[in-house]
Amino acid sequence: MTVTTTKSVYWKGVRDGAPFILVVSPFALLFGVVATEAGLNVWETLAFSVVVIAGAAQFTALQLMQENAPTVIVLASALAVNLRMAMYSASLTPHLGATPIWQRALAAYVMVDQSYACSILAYERNRDWTPTQKMAFYFGAVTPVIPVWYAMTVIGALIGSAMPTGLALDFAVPITFIAMIAPALRTLAHKAAALASVVLALLFVFVPFNLGLIIAGIGGMMVGAQVELWMSRRAQA
Repeated sequence: MTVTTTKSVYWKGVRDGAPFILVVSPFALLFGVVATEAGLNVWETLAFSVVVIAGAAQFTALQLMQENAPTVIVLASALAVNLRMAMYSASLTPHLGATPIWQRALAAYVMVDQSYACSILAYERNRDWTPTQKMAFYFGAVTPVIPVWYAMTVIGALIGSAMPTGLALDFAVPITFIAMIAPALRTLAHKAAALASVVLALLFVFVPFNLGLIIAGIGGMMVGAQVELWMSRRAQA
């Protein structure tokens, strides 16, 4: 049955976004624990998640803040980690560009990987949706995710505050990122980009304030793009 009303499209978004609670919950919980271990109180930790809503960028900024990096370095690194959001926005513009600016501003604020993934797939499958319906689906997809992100951050912060001082939990951060990234390594370009970024990160580990990670990220994207072009040309030959 084709979904035609804005309300039903919204609830379809809610249903499609709900399974991501299983991913968002432990990640937000982990951030809350690590943030309090780094010295933030519960309210500061919650404010961090409310203002940023970007797990990878939050962990990056938190680590640099612990190293007393200059504010400009913290901001630049967090922005670099979130560059993918600019690509998400560009691909959503043809679908949501005709909606009111306040809706687009709110959509930009709540944009996360999960809402983007759900929405772009739904738009491809339902090309007859109006911009209003597409925006309704987008907000529906993010409705289960954002409140859980806030709530689990607070729970993690409370748990972290109750833990003994010096109980190291930092090891969980790289493990979490590995679990998130590994399933995405589907094509040769993805794998080449990941390998290049790892090698470059090791080569530039001496760069202060973890700026070697930014170099590695840019290098990985360049390698991935070149491999993608090579594969495209090979397919056309």
